[in-house]
Amino acid sequence: MKGRVYLLHFSRPYKHAAHYIGWSRYLKRRLAHHKAGTGARLLQVIVEAGIDFELVRVWKGVDKHFERRLKNQKNTARLCPICAAEHAARDRARRALSRCQRSSRAKSMAA
Repeated sequence: MKGRVYLLHFSRPYKHAAHYIGWSRYLKRRLAHHKAGTGARLLQVIVEAGIDFELVRVWKGVDKHFERRLKNQKNTARLCPICAAEHAARDRARRALSRCQRSSRAKSMAA
């Protein structure tokens, strides 16, 4: 049976969880259940804790096996465009700092 696999990003982590991956044939209806706290248990807890979430990615025309393969990878952050952008920004900042430190070391060695 074909449907949609979707990725939800939490506004702040709940314990170890910062994302949720789910599957549905009727995505709008499923998201309404999640928002009402009547969907998956993790989303119920998230809603009760006052944590917002947003839909950040959808894979169309896939089956539940695809959802299971994504979940088994145990690294949903790399699938998330929000987290990927934050990770890239941190990497750019680290590289810039590293270049600056190398430059100042070279200047101090030349002096």
